[in-house]
Amino acid sequence: MSSLQYHLFPALSDNYGVLMHCPDSGQTASIDAPEAAAVEKALADTGWQLTHILVTHHHHDHVGGVLELKDKWNCAVVGSSEEPNALPGLTDTVTPGGTYDFAGHVARIIHTPGHTLGHITWHFADDGIVFAGDTLFTLGCGRVFEGTMEQMWSSLQVFEAMPPETIVYSGHEYTAANAEFALSVEPDNTALRARAGEIAKLRADGKPTVPTTIAEEMQTNPFLRAGSAARFAEVRRAKDSF
Repeated sequence: MSSLQYHLFPALSDNYGVLMHCPDSGQTASIDAPEAAAVEKALADTGWQLTHILVTHHHHDHVGGVLELKDKWNCAVVGSSEEPNALPGLTDTVTPGGTYDFAGHVARIIHTPGHTLGHITWHFADDGIVFAGDTLFTLGCGRVFEGTMEQMWSSLQVFEAMPPETIVYSGHEYTAANAEFALSVEPDNTALRARAGEIAKLRADGKPTVPTTIAEEMQTNPFLRAGSAARFAEVRRAKDSF
């Protein structure tokens, strides 16, 4: 079985979408659909045909393009059974704790509440890829909107348990601001200081800071490194007002 192929693309003001393509079957999934035009451009750039939209959560900047794309491509729209009424155009639901087969590549569906109560993470463990939505960012994590700090901390533990080489795709380009905040939390973290310099260069060159890896985040992300729910809550509240 051939390896999956990935195409990262910008959308809206600071979102990222990802196309995931199976060369054997020709199937292509968009991980979330922030806006139809951005997904259509990515499809045109790659020459792939959209067959699936795999949704992480209900916020409009992740599902705004779903209905238009579904209408054009007649694609499957797959999201969590925890929030079916909040997700537009669903054709299939997945249950947290269960799995989903995309072209012979199996995702583990992980409930990662905090940012939203029904947020799910798609972990293709055998492919070494995880789609974190707005739970884990490069050097950051999502704001806690619907859930609790304890829920978000528990959700982040999911990522800590993954193999360090796992590649992490997330939903936004927030990394420059995240790096500035992270340095305020851990100014003596040499790995973080080096990484902040790399990030500044990437952004100056107009290049994305997504994807990242679990190993990089464990070394430099202050939210993963908090050590306890109480400390995580302190760090998250500090970032909210930074």
